Formats: sequence, structure tokens, C-alpha cells
Amino acid sequence: MAKNEIITKRLAISKANAQMVAIIGVAAFVTVFCLIAAKSVLSQNEYQSRVISAQDKAKVQLEANLSTYKSLSDQYNQFVADPTNILGGQSSSTANNGGSNSKLILDALPPVYDFPALASSIAGILKQQGVDVTGISGTDEQLTEQANTSSPNPAPVSMPFSFTVQNLNYQGIGNLLDTLQKSIRPIAIDSLTVNGGGNSITLSVQAHTYFQPAKSLGITEQEVK
Repeated sequence: MAKNEIITKRLAISKANAQMVAIIGVAAFVTVFCLIAAKSVLSQNEYQSRVISAQDKAKVQLEANLSTYKSLSDQYNQFVADPTNILGGQSSSTANNGGSNSKLILDALPPVYDFPALASSIAGILKQQGVDVTGISGTDEQLTEQANTSSPNPAPVSMPFSFTVQNLNYQGIGNLLDTLQKSIRPIAIDSLTVNGGGNSITLSVQAHTYFQPAKSLGITEQEVK
């Protein structure tokens, strides 16, 4: 009888231990699941917080851009509508110092590389002086610069050229250089070579001007991680 009681107690203890192990296992599983779920929810909340922060920053920047755009638009319209341009000529005139301010700015610093247009411009300046031009030359880098049409941060690009005039006197040289200096397009003289004397001076000029690619204002996307 005592032996049967002992066996029964052992079976009861074994069953209780098994139940306890099962309960502990379930509790451990639930605890781990809750920790993983909590970590996932916390990570998702942090991500959403970063997204909201980035959206707020973009909204503030957009509002500032809209305000700047309106101010810039008003200033541009006033700049273009001025009947007297920055050279003192009439905006509606087609004379040498005429034309709207926007046209003069584009003439001064074109947004694209165009060496033939530069050569024509220099030829026009020399023609105004009535000098005897023997040649305008330079390296046409159209193929190299054709992709350089826009940039987020554009910078002036040098365009070297040279020309030779003859049958000048010293006064004519001074007048020519003064005209180049007053040109709407910036022209930097690199070197001068003078041959002859009196009224038979030949002047060779090495110089350069610039063009500046247009500024690109593309909308960019940012990934929030």
C-alpha cells in the first residue's frame, strides 16, 4: 500500500514538473514575442518620426523657396521693364548699347558654348573701329562643351581666342583696347604683340572671354532610413 502511494506521488510530481516546464516555456515564448514586437513597434515609431521630421524640413524649405521666388520674380520684372538699360541705352533700341537688360546679360555671359557667335561678336567690335582685320581664330571646342549646358553650381568657363589687325597707329591701338574693355562681354587680354611703326602697325592679340552654363533647379528625392 505504501509502495503504491509512493508511485502515485512520484507520478503527480512528474506531472506537476511537466506542467511547470510547459508553463515556463509558454511564458518565455510570450515574453520573447512581446520583446520582439515591442522592438519592431519602437523601430517603426522612430522611422515615422524621422519621416515626419524630414517632411517638416522640406515644407519649411518649400515655403522659403516660394517666398524667394516671388521676390526674385518681382525684381526681375522691374529689372527688365526699366526703359533705360544698364549701359545707359534704350531697352527698346536695336543700337549697339540698346536692348533689354535681360538680353544684355545673356550677351555678356551666354549660357551655352558658341564659338562662331563669339567670333561674330569680336568681328562686329573690330568693324566698329574700322580696322583692317587679317584673322580671328581659336579652338572650337563645341564637341567638348556640348554637354556642359547646365549645372547646380555653374561657374564661368574660359573661351580663348586671338585676332590680328594691321595698318594701325598707336592711337588706333589705344582706341581698340578701350573698345574691348567697354564691351558688354567680359574680355581679358592675355598678350599683345606689336610689329611695325607709324601708321603701319600690326597688332596681334591673345585674349579670352567666358560663358557660364545655366543653373539647373531639378527637384531631388531623399530616402529616409
